Amino acid sequence: MRAVIPVAGVGTRLRPHTYTLPKVLLNVAGKPILGHILDELRRQGISKASIITGYMGKLIQEYVNTKYSDMDVDFVPQKESLGLGHAIWVGNDTYDDNEPLLIILGDTIFDVHLHDIITSEYSTIGIKKVEDPRRFGVVQTDANGNICNLVEKPETFVSDSAIVGIYFIKNPKMLKESLDELITNDIRTRNEYQLTDALHSMLRKGEIFKPFPVEGWYDCGKPETLLATNEYLLGKATSSRKPESTVIIPPVYIAETANISNSIIGPFATVAENATVHNSIINNSIISDEAFVETSLLQNSIIGNNAVVKGHYNCLNVGNSSEIEH
Repeated sequence: MRAVIPVAGVGTRLRPHTYTLPKVLLNVAGKPILGHILDELRRQGISKASIITGYMGKLIQEYVNTKYSDMDVDFVPQKESLGLGHAIWVGNDTYDDNEPLLIILGDTIFDVHLHDIITSEYSTIGIKKVEDPRRFGVVQTDANGNICNLVEKPETFVSDSAIVGIYFIKNPKMLKESLDELITNDIRTRNEYQLTDALHSMLRKGEIFKPFPVEGWYDCGKPETLLATNEYLLGKATSSRKPESTVIIPPVYIAETANISNSIIGPFATVAENATVHNSIINNSIISDEAFVETSLLQNSIIGNNAVVKGHYNCLNVGNSSEIEH
């Protein structure tokens, strides 16, 4: 089996952090978003992956090659941002016609039993009930519980079962053919080549798709949702490290290389590799790699890599290598 992970997005809603890092390398609960996904693939015994890169793709490749050198990973650049269907299509040469595919979006964290998906007898699409389905691709099901229709961002209500970004494809050859049809015939929805349209084509050709409910669906696309995802992940696995002269209010993550003194950390705080926190109170915040925070009270904040913050009582969203003093 092979995983296909599209990570080409620019991440405009997470600026200033994404001026210097691709969104999937932003730290959440002690590691980049992409790291959480790759760790779960490892746990499921999936060692082959195709990562579709775009914005700052070299940084993603360097991270994966350094931290996941045991995995067999192909990196494929998506040179134009033409939609999710196009992203999967550009990776066609990296996967075999008879090799099942797990497509998983690289900017979202899921709490789901992947084993139940990848051992399915049929192709499977992860779904979740939502209040406003107009923002998503949605599925409709028939009396047998099979998916009978897919619609990309419907203007009028057809279903509230949103497609959340996990797809198990038993028939990759048919997927390739359907994506080729979109590209060759320039079939676009909202001016993009949509994966939803390719899957709909597979339905018409007889492929059976089953829905798979996904309750734990955590978007990392905005500062507030990144912090909410950080909170959720910290609630599942708390760091055991307790620096001297520091009060820890769990759940928190504190890297072994972090330097902390005379501070209160937590709840829901991440202090990443080689970060420094002195004489400060940090809660519901992410202090990224090699950041320096001193004499500050921070909450609901994201402090970027190598940033310096001194003497602030604030909610801050500080990009990499910035410096703020009071």
